[in-house]
Amino acid sequence: MNQTDVKVSFYLKKSEADARGNCPVMARLIVGKHSETAFSVKFRVPQSLWSSGRACGKSVAARDINNRLDEIRAAALGIYAEQSAIREDVTAEDVKHQLLGMASEQETLLSYFRLFIRNFEKRVGINRTEKTLRAYRNSYNHLVRFLQMQYKLSDIPFAALDRSFIEKYDLYLRTECCLASGTIVNLTVQLKTIVGEAIADGIITVFPFVGYEPVHPKPEQKYLTSEELNRIMTTPLHDQILYHVRDMFLFSCYTGIPYSDMCLLTNENLSLAEDGTWWIRSSRKKTGVDFEIPLMELPFHIIEKYRDMAPEGKLLPMYSNSSLNRYLKRIAEICGIGRKLVFHAARHTYATEITLSHGVPLETVSKMLGHSRIETTQHYAKVTDNKIDTDTKALDKKIAERFSVVI
Repeated sequence: MNQTDVKVSFYLKKSEADARGNCPVMARLIVGKHSETAFSVKFRVPQSLWSSGRACGKSVAARDINNRLDEIRAAALGIYAEQSAIREDVTAEDVKHQLLGMASEQETLLSYFRLFIRNFEKRVGINRTEKTLRAYRNSYNHLVRFLQMQYKLSDIPFAALDRSFIEKYDLYLRTECCLASGTIVNLTVQLKTIVGEAIADGIITVFPFVGYEPVHPKPEQKYLTSEELNRIMTTPLHDQILYHVRDMFLFSCYTGIPYSDMCLLTNENLSLAEDGTWWIRSSRKKTGVDFEIPLMELPFHIIEKYRDMAPEGKLLPMYSNSSLNRYLKRIAEICGIGRKLVFHAARHTYATEITLSHGVPLETVSKMLGHSRIETTQHYAKVTDNKIDTDTKALDKKIAERFSVVI
């Protein structure tokens, strides 16, 4: 349906003329063949000035009246064009409601997103991080540009969200923005979070993501194998900075503590148990969840090696995350590791190669990583083929000891 299917005409409601002969002006809005509505445009016109749906004559009063009528007609056509661009079956009532401001209290996507961000800002430093806040702001900006490019709109009501909108947004991110699949998944998950909040608030009842499934990137191995880890530990690097970076990386490999939390560690986070084991006890900067980790010999040796070298009483002297990742790239090349190596791979290595592969239960790994949900830990800890092989052989041995088969 196009704008030629939309008709706006005006007439006087003479039955409500006042003592001076001024009558309310009514608008009749017709969309297609079966959708029609009428409404008052909130001003009166002298009956003597009215003829054939407009003010007659060339007086200033007549020109002002006709200008107002033209503005109302243009606004109605514009609203219809905006609404029909994002959904089908726009009715005359839909256009009337928005024209008269009846929909002004309806929540729109971007206005609600802005409110979400403002509330999120208040929680930064408590149970939310600045990094996640930046991610939501970035997601908001993508939606702003998408609405402008795809629909020429500055915002849309939640009622206009459907699966078609989600799929068009996905296509926009993929083709116009040339983003990687992983980034698209993150952006659509953030939009899904906003929609979920709106449903929880009772703003909408229909979940528009039903049936939509983003293309997930091919899973990549984020942890180091025992052989790769051994290469990093034993390969000569011939550079003091690289040795420093390697030590910080190995500390994370053998404790699972991520970069942001390592930067915050002080002597106060160290405690000695009655059995002589040193522990690190702290809480995650990202979530505030407590974690407790017994120190193995290697990370304890690293602490001793760099004791009193970090500024402001910190436990370890840390470079910026970007610098660490830049140096780790060089370390990977020297050690013959032919894939991308970043600092966060150490946390995955701890979960997979250091703990889970050596029989530490997933629940224990989750506690040491400071996760509030075990599902989060499952994204880190992968069961390796070696672990499966070892466990199967151990199981086979136990069964053989208990049962015998007569052949």
